[in-house]
Parts: sequence; structure tokens; C-alpha cells
Amino acid sequence: MPITVCRRSNQDSLCQSLDITATALEHLPVHGLEYIQVLVAEKSYYLKKLPALDKLANLVEARLTYPSHCCAFTDMRLKELNSPLAYFGNLTSQCDILPRKQTNDSNLELTVDYEYLCQPRTLRCNPEPDAFNPCEDIMGYNFLRVLIWFISVLAILGNAVVLFVLLTSHYKLTVPRFLMCNLSFADFCMGIYLLLIASVDSKTKSQYYNHAIDWQTGSGCSAAGFFTVFASELSVYTLTVITLERWHTITYAMQLDRKLRLRHAILIMLGGWIFSLLIALLPLVGVSNYIKVSICLPMDIETPLSQAYIIIILVLNVLAFIIICACYIKIYIAVQNPELTPTNKDTKIAKKMAVLIFTDFTCMAPISFFAISAAFKVPLITVTNSKILLVLFYPVNSCANPFLYAIFTKAFRRDFFLLMSKFGCCKTQAELYRVNNFTAYTSNCKTDSLYSGPKKSSRGDLHLTTFDGQYLSVNDKPACLDN
Repeated sequence: MPITVCRRSNQDSLCQSLDITATALEHLPVHGLEYIQVLVAEKSYYLKKLPALDKLANLVEARLTYPSHCCAFTDMRLKELNSPLAYFGNLTSQCDILPRKQTNDSNLELTVDYEYLCQPRTLRCNPEPDAFNPCEDIMGYNFLRVLIWFISVLAILGNAVVLFVLLTSHYKLTVPRFLMCNLSFADFCMGIYLLLIASVDSKTKSQYYNHAIDWQTGSGCSAAGFFTVFASELSVYTLTVITLERWHTITYAMQLDRKLRLRHAILIMLGGWIFSLLIALLPLVGVSNYIKVSICLPMDIETPLSQAYIIIILVLNVLAFIIICACYIKIYIAVQNPELTPTNKDTKIAKKMAVLIFTDFTCMAPISFFAISAAFKVPLITVTNSKILLVLFYPVNSCANPFLYAIFTKAFRRDFFLLMSKFGCCKTQAELYRVNNFTAYTSNCKTDSLYSGPKKSSRGDLHLTTFDGQYLSVNDKPACLDN
């Protein structure tokens, strides 16, 4: 390890330079750094953490390997830490007095003291942090640090409850239920990503510069990036399939031979899983990467292939949103009865569709707009401000989907109360749903006894169930026993 020591002409002044370029040192010594003024640690890739800043109080210049380390010295004012006047609250007034004394006294020592105390210099450090890694914690704002915990817990708990209720329900697994399980799992993964980011941010608060390299180049950031890309693409894909399935069910309500079967849905979702896994794995094999920024999103567009990767994802997401909007418009037109004036049910359906489209738009529009501009190398927003989008807009669907597509529906509430009754809870509510099911059962049997022909789902049935029972198929009714 080469060490260079230099002396100034003034015997009381000592200058020492430490050069550890291209070494395998992982830590700097704890003692002896107080006199170091120049630190050279270029190509020292194993040196990922710096000692406490008070150990480098006299540092004037640093030439390091990682830009994040320079964040530790941002606006660091030399000598002020050890200055005798720093212990007094009137440092500014003392410095104002010294220049006047210099005019009356040409004492060299006074001039040196003035330069020493009142003209501190800013430490020079290279390489400087870039736009992708500014000098800040993972969550740049304190309010984001609070919100991300709330949103991540909401997404995890909401989707976990939906998955648990759906998978333990005694009703058969229908196409809507199957699709809802996939959507909940994707949104659950998004919650895991947000929880990872929140945990690391909490652990590295105010010291991220010492953890940036380990985090962004380690397996943790790669896992977080994989989770978020996989979850985002699978969620968008499943939302599109759910919307298309609703449109198909209503459009071909009278043609049972064109009904979407569970085996068809499994094949469709298998394609979605393969697509989402492939998209999430590509940054791990060199097509873009997850190490560019602290929030572990694939923002590397240096190569044409990486740029094409980002643009394709964004364009596909925009197309998915257009398909969802078009299908909901067609659904609303289909369920309206042209012979009657609009009813309260029509208004309720319109409101529910508006909420679904609004949440999709809120999630996709701002992120797609700024991401597409950045993909074409015309960024309109900084990484610091993009974290606001990450917390406030990016996970909107993951938090809203379990409520809009499941928890707020009658079918889910029925399954939830029936499940809770098995554990001795909510027995009254469960009994009410049992009575309602029995009433529907007897009504269905009476209707079947009057009409023995083939059963078909009417548009009226679909009108009621498409939005009131989001994951409940129209044909999920108790079958009558033959007398």
C-alpha cells in the first residue's frame, strides 16, 4: 500500500497523502487518519464503506472509486469541526472583527488564523454523484418514508386476505376466481417490493452513501427489481384478461359453446406468467439492469437493446390500458336496456367502471409519460421526484385491486363471513348469507320445474353479477336436486 508523506515549508504544518489505488482493502484504518489531507482510492472496488467523518477532519481532496462516497463529503467545511470558535454561537461576528484587525496589524499569525478559521474550503471529491444517484437516502422525502410503509402493508395484507379467502372457499374454482387469484398474487409481490425498499431505507437512513454499493450491486436490489417488474407486468396482463373475460361473457351470453372455460384461462395465464418472468429476468442477464438507481428499477438505457426493452414494456402497458378502457365502454353499452330509461343500477355500474378506469389511469399515465420521455433520453423529471411517482402512483393498482375486484363485492363478503364462521366469528352474518343462498336455491328450483329446456345465462343475470360479484361466475348457483 503506497503512502506518500509531504511536508510544507512551515514546520508546524504537516501534510500527508494516502494512496490505496487498485488495492483489495475493504476498510480504512481506524486510527491515524486525522492528518490525512489527500486520499486516493481509485479502482479500489472492495472499499465500499468509509470510516466516520470525524476521522477525516483534515481531508482536502478525495479521489475515490464510487460516486456515492463523495456524498459523505458534500458541503463539508474544513477545520470548522475542530475550530475553537466553533464552540461559540458568535462565530460569524468573530470573523467580521478579524478583517478590521488585519488593517491595523500586519501580524502574520493573525492572517493565518483568519484563513484557518473564517475561510474554510469545500472538500474536492471525485467522481461526483450523477443524476441517477443523487446524494440522498433511498426515500428522498420524509413523508415518502412514512407513506411507503403504509402502502406496502396495505398491499400485502389486502391481497393476502383475498388469496386466503379465495383459496379456502368451498365454492368451485371458476374462471373469474382463478383470474382474481393471479391478480392478487401479482399485487402481493408488488407489496413485497415496496416492503423491501422501505426496510432498506429505514436501515440506511442518513448513511446510505456507505451502503449504496452493497445494496445496488447485491442480490437484495436484484430481487427487489425482479419482484417489481414481474408483479407490474403480471398485474397489467391479468387486469387486461379479466376485462376481456367480462366483455366476452356479456357479448356471448347466449352462446354457451363460446364460453371461456377454466382450462382456457389456465393456458392464457400460463402465457402471462412466462411473459412476465421473461421481462423480469432480462435485466439480470444484461438487458438493462437493476443497479442503476437505488429504487432498483430498470432505468439503464445506455445500449440500444436496453432502450428498446424499456420502450417495449411501456408501449405494451399503454396498449393494455387502451384495451381495458375500450372493453369497459363496450360492457356499459351492452348491459344497458335501450327500451328503458337509465336506472340506478346503470348509474352504479357506470360509477364502478369509472373507478376501475380511473385507478388504472392514475397508475399508468404519469409513470408511462415520464418513463417514455426518459427512455428517449429526454428526461422531464429527476430521480428524486420520480420517487414520488413510485410511492404515490406506481402501487395504486396493487392497493386498489383487492378492494375493487374482491373485498367490496357481495360474493367475497359471503365467502369471508362463511370462512370466519368456521372459526367461531361472524356467525350471524354467515347465517344471513346461508339463508340468502337457500332462498336463491329454492327460487331456482321452482323456475326449473316450470321450464325444462336448456339453461342459458341472460343479460340480466350478467348485468347484476358482472360488477356486484366481480369474481363470481353467473353459473355459480346451487344446482337443484332431481326429484
